[in-house]
Amino acid sequence: MDRFVLTDAQWAKMEPLCLGKPSDPGRSGKDNRRFVEAVLWIARTGSPWRDLPPSFGHWNSVFTRFRDWVKADIWKRLFD
Repeated sequence: MDRFVLTDAQWAKMEPLCLGKPSDPGRSGKDNRRFVEAVLWIARTGSPWRDLPPSFGHWNSVFTRFRDWVKADIWKRLFD
């Protein structure tokens, strides 16, 4: 995606708090910014997960990762 909702400055503040960085143990997220933008697209449009545009990745993979972040309180950390 060429157009982002988040500015580079906003993303710079959020990036260290995200799960799946290369420095984290286990599997890392390929593109945390694209994932966060996908979640923001869902929140902004109110669309069901199945309507997520393919440019954000497969909807079920994005939803599963979203759910994992909810369980790990990552969203709470980001918005605090």
